Amino acid sequence: MAERENLYFDRIETPIGKLVIVGDAQGAMRVLSFDDDDRDWRAACERRLPGAALTARRDPFGHVSMLKAYFKGDMEALGRIPVVFSGTPFQNKVWKALRKIPIGTTTSYGALAKKIGEPKAVRAVGLANGSNPIGVVVPCHRVIGSDGSLTGYGGGLPRKKWLLDHEARHCAPQFRLEASA
Repeated sequence: MAERENLYFDRIETPIGKLVIVGDAQGAMRVLSFDDDDRDWRAACERRLPGAALTARRDPFGHVSMLKAYFKGDMEALGRIPVVFSGTPFQNKVWKALRKIPIGTTTSYGALAKKIGEPKAVRAVGLANGSNPIGVVVPCHRVIGSDGSLTGYGGGLPRKKWLLDHEARHCAPQFRLEASA
């Protein structure tokens, strides 16, 4: 019989609601979920990590501190959080690509499909994006419709808009070379 994986969780209050963070014994974040209903995040853990033992631990591996820094305006904080994916090979490919979307920018599902070398898999990219177990840190909120519209987000469109606005507000302006007169 396989040994149960030990996972550690904590909650954080943010401007967009309570979040639950779940990390593994090696310090990688495995789940980040909105805590609108205690059963939702526990069910997500059970689906993704069946049989894992969940133990409450304050700020496991500094994840809570890094998230607080992000919400205070440190846009680089999310990139410092190690993650481990537990999806299909295709989902993992999409989720890795999400982490490469630059802060303060957005992309479309079609562009993301092309980026991962699967230009015809736009719907599959959308499904993988929608099943991202590590929201915010793996920034699925940066994916929008090809017409620039905000499209589905597991935490709700108001949260998605808030996250995009927050990142735009705190993103370092791009260096621009002005033409000389």
